[in-house]
Amino acid sequence: MILPRLDYYDLGKGVTAFSSTRHGGYSKGNYAEFNINSYCGDNSNDIIENRKALCQLLGIDDNKLIMPHQVHKTCTLCIDSEFLSLPASERQQRLEGFDAIMTDITEVCIGVSTADCIPLLIYDMQHHAVSAIHAGWRGTVARITEKTIAAMTAAYGTRPEQLRAQIGPGIGLDSFEVGDEVYETFLHADFNMPAISRHEGKWHINLPECNRQQLIATGIPPESISVSQTCTFLHSDHYFSARKMGIQSGRIFTGIIMKQPK
Repeated sequence: MILPRLDYYDLGKGVTAFSSTRHGGYSKGNYAEFNINSYCGDNSNDIIENRKALCQLLGIDDNKLIMPHQVHKTCTLCIDSEFLSLPASERQQRLEGFDAIMTDITEVCIGVSTADCIPLLIYDMQHHAVSAIHAGWRGTVARITEKTIAAMTAAYGTRPEQLRAQIGPGIGLDSFEVGDEVYETFLHADFNMPAISRHEGKWHINLPECNRQQLIATGIPPESISVSQTCTFLHSDHYFSARKMGIQSGRIFTGIIMKQPK
């Protein structure tokens, strides 16, 4: 079996956190090689084989690999024992329309799908809970990161000062050119525009920094936040980039799983 090549992050003992790369899978063409997103046009059999390979690498069953169908909004889904007991068809329906996902159950890998948007992983060291967030520009400006941490606080008693966070690979400031209307949307949402934007003929927005600022605003210490320096647009040979390759292409899976102590 071909195994996917993952880039791993250190979020703490007993936690496996990662982003998939384009390498080490069964997909072809613009989806090559590793893609498990079933909403972007890839061959379903290749997706099944890629999921099998990832589950083997993580040491879990396929029903413990969970990714929502994202819609660029700010809702968070809690994966609990009730969700895991549902039939597969009902679970799939329940996953519709969420851009963040969280759980406090071990041996369950939750994650989000991106190809230029910003993926974030959060680990609550005190309450042993995790979340994965998909933050495109719409989710970012609507403060999905802040809202997800608030949801973790409500569900698990999370305290931001006890969190560790990873911002994964996404489009960088130099590559993310936007129209005036997008800039105005961020401006009216009270972001620190000098810190997150630059004008060079057109506006550029720094989405990773926008989300880092949101993490800090919730109370997470800056030293507890790690930020990938990889721009997916500039490194589309290693990561998928919808702006570079078109929307009919693969997606990065950024996931996190708490392992059961042995």
